[in-house]
Amino acid sequence: MIKKIAISEVRLGMYIHKISENWMQHPFWKSTFLLSEQADLEKLKHCNLEELWIDTSKGLDVLCLDSKAANNVPIAPEPVLSLPAEKRIQKTALVDELVTARKVHAKTRSAVVSMFSEARMGKSIQVEEAVILVDEINMSMERNANALLSLIRLKTADEYTYLHSVAVCVLMVALGKQLGLYGEELKQIGVAGLLHDIGKMAVPNEILNKPDKLTDKEFEIIKTHPRRGWEILKKVYQADEPALDVCLHHHERVDGKGYPEKLSADTLTLHARMGAVCDVYDAITSDRCYKKGWEPAEAIRRMTSWKDGHFDETVFRAFVKTIGIYPIGTLLKLRSGRLGLVIEQSEKSLLTPLVKVFFSTRTNGHIPVEIIDMSKSEDSIVSAESPEQWGLDLGRI
Repeated sequence: MIKKIAISEVRLGMYIHKISENWMQHPFWKSTFLLSEQADLEKLKHCNLEELWIDTSKGLDVLCLDSKAANNVPIAPEPVLSLPAEKRIQKTALVDELVTARKVHAKTRSAVVSMFSEARMGKSIQVEEAVILVDEINMSMERNANALLSLIRLKTADEYTYLHSVAVCVLMVALGKQLGLYGEELKQIGVAGLLHDIGKMAVPNEILNKPDKLTDKEFEIIKTHPRRGWEILKKVYQADEPALDVCLHHHERVDGKGYPEKLSADTLTLHARMGAVCDVYDAITSDRCYKKGWEPAEAIRRMTSWKDGHFDETVFRAFVKTIGIYPIGTLLKLRSGRLGLVIEQSEKSLLTPLVKVFFSTRTNGHIPVEIIDMSKSEDSIVSAESPEQWGLDLGRI
């Protein structure tokens, strides 16, 4: 039976049938699921919704408090499902985790440079270090996912190939967590993200780093990199199937118009679909030797508008839930005329991030820095802005 209930009546063991008409109004990548985690229960109770729908044929019904009280039947407390104390990772503030995240980011970049250089010279790459680094990335994101997500756009055109791989690794781990992946599988998709572009080491540098538009022949050479990467990883005994799969298929599309095998939705794995979304997002938001990257919010807007079967819809929605409608690093203009940088996502809504305000469009000058939680502020977001429009260097903010 489908039943509408108040948020205050929600409890663990219920089967959520629908949360809201608009998927952007709540912090879950899907609206239908069994509510089994205490963390998800807390999210539901704090996402500014008044009611939702449950399916009592698949989960628990609301507690009938009056009849239980009348019959003197004690009400069992809600179970708390959590990790043992020795396995819990303490959450940290963004400013604190950034110190560790920068070190992890730098170590991972160095490892990618080393592995890719070995591949270019025809040597067998060592995957063990990648596995260790993915563990460190995972732990950093457990403490505060916003720290590493705030660093992935920090790349120069010259280092794009290496830092793009680091960014896709971070995005794959974050997306995997959103999709409920954990343990060995989460580790493997992180390694897959790190190695997905290793085939580019078989592409001549003059084509890979060409500042002008590629010729048709040059683009055909670029399109060989997924299979060349798969061939490189196939020789490495430590490379697991997810790494091989994502390497070969991250340019496939659900409508079958991708490459190299033109696979479609019914033959693409979840890992390949995840790789496709993460790869495209980081590519279009990065500055390249031949183009300026799109701002994060603009990238999400455009990817959302691609209704031609480019991405798996469920995976893409989960991705948006992961990084937000206004991803970290987005410059926002508020109704008050102030400009601010998105520094953290809110668990309450995709539309109400934490914003670091620092500039006034009315005086055209800098103002004292203030951190604003948009879910609690009387101010509101007007638009995402281009830093160049205001002559701002966000790297110095």
